[in-house]
Amino acid sequence: MPGDDAVIGATRRWLERAVIGLNLCPFAKAVHARGQVHFAVSAADSPASILDDLARELDGLVARDARERDTTLLIVPHCLELFLDFNDVVARGERMIRKKGLEGVIQLASFHPHFCFADSSDDDVTNFSNRSPYPTLHLLREASIDKAVRAFPDAEAIYGANLETLRKLGAEGWAALDVGPAR
Repeated sequence: MPGDDAVIGATRRWLERAVIGLNLCPFAKAVHARGQVHFAVSAADSPASILDDLARELDGLVARDARERDTTLLIVPHCLELFLDFNDVVARGERMIRKKGLEGVIQLASFHPHFCFADSSDDDVTNFSNRSPYPTLHLLREASIDKAVRAFPDAEAIYGANLETLRKLGAEGWAALDVGPAR
């Protein structure tokens, strides 16, 4: 299994080449350029341990000024290989956010090497909009999302544009980006 530096390197490459490079998230470039993205690697090998790590990262994000840390990517390389198990942890993470009274303050997004939209086949290239080298829990500040959406003329069009970008790119184009999945 790769070490933390390799895991972060693969995730950073995915962020730079796919998420930012393909403009899948037009808001990511600015926070990345300002060094406000925190990369954390979970050593957890069980869902309960991942949730402990998520709670720690959540507390760490909330405790810092957004100008220092605007968002956190918690990368989980040793667990949650199965997408359905990952979805269960995401649901539990969302409940944690609510229980901590942070609903409307922090949002949890998720990425997985085997992500598959409910209405698509596993080999549909549009699934790659949410595929990452490793299971990844993404903590975002709602205030930053709101600010970015206000600055973006048609934020609701992002999803459709992403699907079109990925269809044009195709599976071979995605593979040429060399961004995973790592497994």
